[in-house]
Amino acid sequence: MQKIILITGATDGIGLETAKALTQQGHHVLIHGRNPAKVHKVVTALSRLSKNAIIESYIADLSTLSDVDKLATQIKSNHKRLDILINNAGVYKVSEVTTPDNLDVRFVVNTIAPYLLTQKLLPLFDATGRIVNLSSAAQSSVDLDSLTSPNAGELDGPVYAQSKLALTMWSIELANTLSNSRLENDPAVIPVNPASFLGSKLVKDAYGVDGNDLAIGADILCRAALSEEFANASGKYFDNDSGLFKDPHADALDPTKNRQLVAVLDQLLEEKLCVAHS
Repeated sequence: MQKIILITGATDGIGLETAKALTQQGHHVLIHGRNPAKVHKVVTALSRLSKNAIIESYIADLSTLSDVDKLATQIKSNHKRLDILINNAGVYKVSEVTTPDNLDVRFVVNTIAPYLLTQKLLPLFDATGRIVNLSSAAQSSVDLDSLTSPNAGELDGPVYAQSKLALTMWSIELANTLSNSRLENDPAVIPVNPASFLGSKLVKDAYGVDGNDLAIGADILCRAALSEEFANASGKYFDNDSGLFKDPHADALDPTKNRQLVAVLDQLLEEKLCVAHS
């Protein structure tokens, strides 16, 4: 059965490899990227991979919250239903740390934008839907003041690790909230470490190495999105380094800390988007 699948950051790295795999399976794939020329090139390449697949494209800069808001609005205007959202886009090293919203771009792209996009698109899902969030083996305790600051620190590694734990924490909190709501149309929310040191631009920028086969990451994202093994995985963290569901960082297993982080995100977005809309 053809699924409607949105992949953020789909113009290179794991996102592109995942888009290729899902296109070859004949799905309706919504490609997101920031650069129109790259997006056009990817759509052209994907269109050659399958006669049955449908490819759509969306342009948005996920470092700008108003762009994330507009992206969600566009998708909702074009689709009454969404089966899968893969929040893949991420950054490590950046040339400009502070965004136009006066936030740290590393936290915005890796944590805040996927949270906002997910919240905006939730009404399009039903109980068979899945939201797959790209976590990481790199996870460290989140400084909530840094999360909302214009610059969370000079060292990229610690900020990246915080941003990925924050993503994992809100994923687990959202999964629990949806489960407790007992509504019939709640999708699964699944944080996944696609595997360490895969051959993406992010890994090259971060560690100066070419990395391992991106297909490893694409395969687990496709499985998390579609396979039966993830049918009851909402709120569980999958670690592809070990190939198992595992406990993430201890902070993500603390409901109080998860709720505090989500409260900070909600307050932040209320303030920033009110400013953007005023």
